[in-house]
Amino acid sequence: MKKILILGAGLVAKPLVRYLLDQPDFKVKVASRTVSKAEKLIDNHPRGTAQSLNLNNKEGLRDEVQSADLVISMVPYTFHTLVAEYCIEFKKQMVTTSYVSDAMKSLDGRAKDAGIIILNEIGLDPGIDHMEAMRIIHEVEAKGGEITSFTSYCGGLPAPEANTNPLGYKFSWSPIGVLLAGKNSARYLKDGQVVNIESEDLFDNYLNMPIETLGDFEGYPNRDSIPYINLYGIQSTQTMLRGTLRNLGWCATLKKVVDLGLLEKKEEDWTGCTYSEFMRQLVDAPQGADIKKSVSTHLNLEEDSDIMERLEWLGLFSDDTVPVEKGGAIDVLAARMIEKMSFEEGERDMIVLEHTFEAAYPDGEKEKITSTLIDYGIPHGDSAMARTVGLPPAIGTKLILEEKINLTGVHIPVVPDIYKPLLDDLKNLDIAFTEKKAPMSQE
Repeated sequence: MKKILILGAGLVAKPLVRYLLDQPDFKVKVASRTVSKAEKLIDNHPRGTAQSLNLNNKEGLRDEVQSADLVISMVPYTFHTLVAEYCIEFKKQMVTTSYVSDAMKSLDGRAKDAGIIILNEIGLDPGIDHMEAMRIIHEVEAKGGEITSFTSYCGGLPAPEANTNPLGYKFSWSPIGVLLAGKNSARYLKDGQVVNIESEDLFDNYLNMPIETLGDFEGYPNRDSIPYINLYGIQSTQTMLRGTLRNLGWCATLKKVVDLGLLEKKEEDWTGCTYSEFMRQLVDAPQGADIKKSVSTHLNLEEDSDIMERLEWLGLFSDDTVPVEKGGAIDVLAARMIEKMSFEEGERDMIVLEHTFEAAYPDGEKEKITSTLIDYGIPHGDSAMARTVGLPPAIGTKLILEEKINLTGVHIPVVPDIYKPLLDDLKNLDIAFTEKKAPMSQE
């Protein structure tokens, strides 16, 4: 009976835990600072255990790692290296969904010496995106071809019938992470030229992105795409762009949110402040002035513009009291968004991930390949986000413990030994891509 330790009991952990408890040869322990969350995930399963654990208790963490066969770290990435050190010490396998840090990369040799795998970036994005990208890249290369263009867009969104607010977005957890991503700069390769986008210009640089069966979306660049040229081994590509998908109107609205300073983190005292007073301070409007008019003038917008209507719908011009006593403007905005833009009971979310490749072959033929994943949440059940983030590490864990993945060292799922069985198992769980190929003109 293999013993699995899961660190963390967050919102995407339920499908992960349930999948592993469904395997008859696994015992699963969920360790969380809030033990009640772990108990809820285990749900009295005979092969499951809930454990209270504060990760700052290093001795307690070390003991838990020592008693497991494999550790799945679903806690903040800052703890992963510490967990990995213990896994190396006790020769325990490890799985995470987080990006590989430089500190984690540096453990590759020691992990190999210990005979263990530390499998990272095994969620949705990063994770499923890597696996499908590499499957197609290797397929093209096997035919003697090379990739000349790669673009990828991913978004977690409300399902069409749940898209019921003017911002086209809903949250199932704190909006802070989504909002902070709006302060990132971006870099990508387009037609052989490196494009740099400053953070303040991020939302001015979006494209209309039609997705078959769903309609049009907005796609904007996500951080630095350039390293993926080497990561995917496609030095031949003239375009490398990874981006984020949102519903129409999001980018123009978020641009004005940035311009208003609504993403600032500097702590202020908002005790007793109303939203209209909060906005008055942001635009430095005089007392008594019409706040909506003052904001529209500040943003150089018409009062009846779509953007102003969205800000009004959020209640930012209202006399409601701000629920944040102390915090940054971003905390005030996040509090309002979670109040107004949360999923209702029974509503579905949706994951959309689309890769587009252009490939050239030795005979002169050129081909466009589009691979699209659309996954929906289950009403009153698992969200699409929880499924697509939580199931890949569960499957990876099963494959490692069944010795169907036998690699050692620090890895991400870009090699066939990892991505082939994982994609096959995901397909069996109805998480699958639709692929389309079309010849391109020879111009």
